[in-house]
Amino acid sequence: MGKLFNVLSRVASPLLPVKRAEFAEPIGDEPVVFLANHMGAVGPMYMAVTFPLRDNVAIWCNEGMMDEKLTVDYVRHDWWWKPESKLAPLYSATIPYIARAIVPKVLRSAPTIPVYRDTRVMSTMRQSLKALKEGKHIVIFPELPDGYSSHAEQLQMGWLNLVSMYHRATGKALRMVPIHIDQENRVFRVQKGITVDPDIPLSEQEQRIERYLAAGIRGQLTE
Repeated sequence: MGKLFNVLSRVASPLLPVKRAEFAEPIGDEPVVFLANHMGAVGPMYMAVTFPLRDNVAIWCNEGMMDEKLTVDYVRHDWWWKPESKLAPLYSATIPYIARAIVPKVLRSAPTIPVYRDTRVMSTMRQSLKALKEGKHIVIFPELPDGYSSHAEQLQMGWLNLVSMYHRATGKALRMVPIHIDQENRVFRVQKGITVDPDIPLSEQEQRIERYLAAGIRGQLTE
């Protein structure tokens, strides 16, 4: 982590109320993939700044927020404000440029892995696999925004290929652990993990995995 992120973390930590975690089972010594609810920019802030295992995570981050050349367009198309708001024109003329001046520098200083959505996607996967082999946990926010403060019912599941890559490289099953960041009750609810069955094609398991993770990150799992 860079100095800029470390300084800002110390400033932000007292302002973020969620610091305590409840673990449904021990995480153990092996790396896992944490899947958490996004909550706009708040979810990533919690996972990077106050999550108890924050010193041993690498967080997926959209490259559009890490590259000054892309930040303005990304912010304008990422539901940062209600399009129907009377102040939308003002927000559009100011917020993206403020974000461009600040956010990319902070994110590049944070423990992030750039997420590419073009032919460079394998760079994301290789960096993630390297981090896992080094014992770091990967943090992913798989919810797809479909409006201001709302998300599509289905999760984005392209990251699931990383689980297969890890198994081929190590022979080990990579656990996927959903986290519901419960801001109202000020707690990280870290649910039980789920794994892929290596004897069944991944395509036949994706729906089961997605349903479990979606319920977990939205606080809807029942024992």
